[in-house]
Amino acid sequence: MVRVAGLLDQVISGVAVRSQDGRSPQQALEDIRAGVLELTEAQSRLWREDLFPALAADGIVVGSVEDATPAERAELDAVYTRDIYPVLTPLAVGPGQPFPYISGLSLSLGVIVRDPESAEERFARVKVPEGLDRFVGIGSRGLLIPLESVIGHFLPSLFPEMEIVEQVAFRVTRDGDTEISDDADDLLEAVESELAKRRFGAVVRLEVASSISSVMLARLQERLGVAQSGTYPVRGLLDLADVGQLYTLDRSDLKYDPWVPYTQRRLASPTDEDLFAEIAQKDIVVQHPYDSFATSVEAFVRAAARDPYVATLKTTVYRTSHDSALAPALMVAAENGKQSVCVVELKARFDERRNIEWARSLEQAGVHVVYGFPDMKIHAKTTLVVRRDGGVLRRYVHIGTGNYHATTARIYEDIGLFTADADIVADVADLFNFVTGFGRPQRFRKLLVAPFNLRKRLVDHIRRVATAAEAGTTARIRIKVNNLTDADIVEELYRASQAGAHIEIIVRAICTLVPGVPGLSENIHVRSVLGRFLEHSRLFCFEAGEEKTFLLGSADLMTRNLDHRIEVVVPVEDSQVRNELESIFKALLADNANAWELNPDGSWDRTKPKKGERRRTAQAVFMRRRDRARRLARAH
Repeated sequence: MVRVAGLLDQVISGVAVRSQDGRSPQQALEDIRAGVLELTEAQSRLWREDLFPALAADGIVVGSVEDATPAERAELDAVYTRDIYPVLTPLAVGPGQPFPYISGLSLSLGVIVRDPESAEERFARVKVPEGLDRFVGIGSRGLLIPLESVIGHFLPSLFPEMEIVEQVAFRVTRDGDTEISDDADDLLEAVESELAKRRFGAVVRLEVASSISSVMLARLQERLGVAQSGTYPVRGLLDLADVGQLYTLDRSDLKYDPWVPYTQRRLASPTDEDLFAEIAQKDIVVQHPYDSFATSVEAFVRAAARDPYVATLKTTVYRTSHDSALAPALMVAAENGKQSVCVVELKARFDERRNIEWARSLEQAGVHVVYGFPDMKIHAKTTLVVRRDGGVLRRYVHIGTGNYHATTARIYEDIGLFTADADIVADVADLFNFVTGFGRPQRFRKLLVAPFNLRKRLVDHIRRVATAAEAGTTARIRIKVNNLTDADIVEELYRASQAGAHIEIIVRAICTLVPGVPGLSENIHVRSVLGRFLEHSRLFCFEAGEEKTFLLGSADLMTRNLDHRIEVVVPVEDSQVRNELESIFKALLADNANAWELNPDGSWDRTKPKKGERRRTAQAVFMRRRDRARRLARAH
């Protein structure tokens, strides 16, 4: 929806600029197609050969109408008549009936219908309703039938006295990129305008059931403006994301045990004043979802909204959820006469509409809402509280690696730091003034902030480690990010490796650095940890001689994050917090069950316990630590 769409635009416009790996836009598209076809087939095979039979073995049967008993068919007939048929709309193509608009990522049935008297054939589209469950459950055994299969079985009810020649499932992906002019007079209006256009973006992919006939395929390609290179045949179910519905089944025996986040002792404060006193006394670090988001981040903003001594509450919103305490706290703060400021990033991709709705609600409640910049996203995750403390104004901040999103905080691993450090809170205050006002910060005391000093400071740290390696002293770099793609950072890491530095990288998604190449990167190891929770935090540790620097923040090592976004990375100086980050790195690097290691040829190998070695998973380690702390707290 974004990257491929951008490459297609380059090809159509005749732009022949090559990427950093030497590919032209056309070559990149060809390689992407080959990769996507391979991944799609692997995904379908995993469903057909592994998950499907494993579910069936445990009594969860996903089948077809043909698998239903007579009694189940009778029930299915009633369900179709009552719940499905009323929301179906067949749209035929013919004189006075143009080809229907196909919304992006919606599932449809393409049907060829023939009139048995005139032998006239027409194409029709039946949209699979998005408001209904993808799998229809019937009978006492709970047979689950895909919704498109149910509709396909009952197609004669939509085309009475017609002959169904062919039916096939298909789905389109549309260009979802948005372009906001740098000189847009009204950012909110510009984003809303782009959102309206997005619905009608060009089709960049057509997914079809592999059983499709050449006649039907040619018709779809012509009407949708899709070439063969943009067509992807799929064996089996399309849109496998919907199998997530199966997780809602009442089968606790097939699910993880529920995880109850832990509330740290220092955050279990009986009063708002106690919470601020704890932060003033010493930094606090939390790791979600192991530590509770509700009793840490949400408690912090709620306390700020209620506390009569708090004068100001400022925060950033990149992505948030409907059940987050952040927006209500801002509203309460405004109602209580506090200065309440929210920097809303309207350009957070695919969350633009939600953020616009939040912004308008906040404005109506009296919150000062700022939309940022047309040419630069505000991706920093930070909250500033200004409080009168004994007649003196004192500032408190939270800086995190993840969004203020209550839902994802339960399934994404992220880290947040609460601090009252004078230099850090002053830096955060200056950053908010830059974003809401007009001017540039002269300097930052401790924070690493993109696009101002983050890149330079990271390069300085890497080079310092390389120098230590050349001098024969301790030289080690540990990095945990979602993506590592910036060419200059990759080159700096290669040079550090060549100097003898030991480099360990934990990357969840994209990594363009190639580890283990003799003479280039033999001292670099790259791994990815995939478990119950999505690894999302960004952490850095640079060891040069006796100097050891820990950093955490919102930035991945991508050019867009280092140069084209507002990002905040904070140094960690408190010894206890540093020990906690050290333990996180150690657990992730010791994981021998849920980790994958990157080879020089680009392939990944899953780690396995060595003979006689016990199985270790980092995420289980983090949960056990909280359970142990919980038991100790109860014992006391």
